[in-house]
Amino acid sequence: MMPAMPATSAGQDVARRLMGDGYVVVTGMLTSSGAQAARADLDRVLRTTRTGRNSFEGFDTQRIYALATDPLLLDVLDRVLGHYQLSAPVGICIGPGETAQILHRDDAIYPVPEPHPPLVVNTMWPLDEFTAENGATRFVPGSHQWEPGRRPGPDDPVETAVMSPGSALFYLGSLWHGGGANRTARPRLGVILEYAAGWLRQQENHCLAVPRDIARQLPERLQELLGYNIYPPFVGYVDGSHPRRVLSSDSETR
Repeated sequence: MMPAMPATSAGQDVARRLMGDGYVVVTGMLTSSGAQAARADLDRVLRTTRTGRNSFEGFDTQRIYALATDPLLLDVLDRVLGHYQLSAPVGICIGPGETAQILHRDDAIYPVPEPHPPLVVNTMWPLDEFTAENGATRFVPGSHQWEPGRRPGPDDPVETAVMSPGSALFYLGSLWHGGGANRTARPRLGVILEYAAGWLRQQENHCLAVPRDIARQLPERLQELLGYNIYPPFVGYVDGSHPRRVLSSDSETR
């Protein structure tokens, strides 16, 4: 098992490890019953999801989205990204026989010259046991600090995020990583919650993907994470107003 920190750790300590190593595993983020409930919630969605499509749709995974506002997670994001938003929540089910994903960096989708401050922070939440045999996430430690243009080579060490449900892997978007091969007879299920700096375009347009009638019922902080927010001083306004105010007033006029 990789060295891990408990969920009782201070946010500043988790953020320090994340920035130093590029990743950190935090145990005890979910109770056993909480992890089972989240898995059941996601299973229900995946049963109606065609192969190859693994995004959450229509806000049908209430428990999974609730993970997005975990207090320790938000504390770490406050320290690493400052102003941020939920970019892409993705359920990943790696089936038996699936080959290893190519190593990649999640922040590479943004055309920002390197080196740059942290743009993306990801969290991987296992809902099954993650093992080296069933496709646990692989990553190259320290690769977030590589010089621009460097790519993983055969001599670079690759570690595997062996974890149990209830834990979470925090990792920077600049860390080279990828899903592993599943050499077992059972699928491996996990959830990725990706956050990006508030001035970047989100991977998934939540203001369209999540119906407004549902968005209005959500906690204020979750509304902000979905995109109903302002990046200081005024990026993201609607007719000169905060988008969350517009969301609320739209409900009142109905």
